Amino acid sequence: MNFLQMILEAFESLAGNKLRSGLTMLGIVIGVAAVISMLAIGAGAQASIDKSINSIGTNLIFISANNSVSNPKPLTAADAEAIRTGIQNVTAVSATLQGREQVSYSGHSVGTTIMAVAPDYAALRSLNVTEGSFITDAAMNARSAVAVLGPTVAQDLFGRTDNLVGQVVRIGSQPFRVVGVLESKGGSGFGNQDDQVFVPLTTGQTRLLNRTPRDRVDQILVQASSSEQVTQVGDAITALMLDRHHKTSGSEDFSVLKQQDILDTAQSITGVFTLFLGGVGGISLLVGGIGIMNIMLVSVTERTREIGLRKALGARRRDILAQFLIESASISLLGGLFGILLAWGISSLVGRLAASSGTALTPLITANAVLLATLFSAAVGLFFGIYPANRAANLQPVEALRTE
Repeated sequence: MNFLQMILEAFESLAGNKLRSGLTMLGIVIGVAAVISMLAIGAGAQASIDKSINSIGTNLIFISANNSVSNPKPLTAADAEAIRTGIQNVTAVSATLQGREQVSYSGHSVGTTIMAVAPDYAALRSLNVTEGSFITDAAMNARSAVAVLGPTVAQDLFGRTDNLVGQVVRIGSQPFRVVGVLESKGGSGFGNQDDQVFVPLTTGQTRLLNRTPRDRVDQILVQASSSEQVTQVGDAITALMLDRHHKTSGSEDFSVLKQQDILDTAQSITGVFTLFLGGVGGISLLVGGIGIMNIMLVSVTERTREIGLRKALGARRRDILAQFLIESASISLLGGLFGILLAWGISSLVGRLAASSGTALTPLITANAVLLATLFSAAVGLFFGIYPANRAANLQPVEALRTE
């Protein structure tokens, strides 16, 4: 018996028990679909995070306070100014303060994030205005009560995002004049970059976000001239801050974190997340493989007389072994093909649901994921088909023919 005949007989045998074969195949379909769709969601999440981080460049450095050491000194706006004037290859610096306040206009009120920043912050975070301007040096020096609205805040307060320059809103109990509206950056919930209001750093320090001492800031952002200069600039910042805070290496009361470090950490986390999701899908595939072994054992029992007759007519052990292995592999491969289609449907559905909720997630089905799931499903079919096939091949013709 040649290989083509074996394949034809395998499909005839499966077609003879359509319902049973279909239910057995369903386990593989679900398993393959789970593996591919889980990997696609993980890959989509990683791509979304990478895009979000890369959109503001990989040449950023974040300086934060470290209060775990003895006698820590706070970060101050003076530290930011020292970095701006004392370190080479720095193109932008901004100290920041952050808090939440109620912003109101004409009876409408929303709770939002208030960011007190320097003019350089727009370049650091790639912020663009659709009208008006961002925080200016003049507003900083005058401690002006001016505000730049994120589009979500503007929409919530005014019902529109245009023709708002010159309007007056209240932040807390104090009036602020709108001088600009930002271009949408996207996001939802706590990660919504559009749900923010920006005010001058000096204004925030004196009127809204009081800290002790008054010059204290929450964070300092620094932009190096290029990604190649980040390490050099980071080392220079560390040396400068140690000198200003009278600390030694190993007892820093601040931390210096590079944007690339954040990207690497995010990629590591999403990589583990993707592997975990793929592992969960793989368990479903193994369950489907156990179903194949179960049904093939039933098939061997039902076809004992057929196996005995074939052997009596000259079929070799390897012919019987190959016949049952082909049947189990056929179930697995067909299930794999249908699983790929189901995975595509699931990924499309997840992408649409994410888009409708404003979440930046687009599942990515890669060729590697499809190949991995297909090969794994074939391997599962062969692995779980070996024992039933071997059992059929070892039947003695005389005993098999006696079976009723």
